[in-house]
Amino acid sequence: MRTFTAIVERCPDTGLYVGFVPSFPGAHSQGETLDELNTNLKEVIEMLLEDGDPILEAEYVGTQTVMVA
Repeated sequence: MRTFTAIVERCPDTGLYVGFVPSFPGAHSQGETLDELNTNLKEVIEMLLEDGDPILEAEYVGTQTVMVA
């Protein structure tokens, strides 16, 4: 069992949830609900892993809050 961290946003134009795994080329999807997005991301990642372990373009570190006056 492998775990990947996905970034999730909601598109203001379509209302869809959009998710991607940072630094994992092709690991992105969308869904009308968070559950649908999770299912879609899982399917995409499983498909990508059929070609072997991904070569990650960078190491995901996290998020940071930036305060601007």
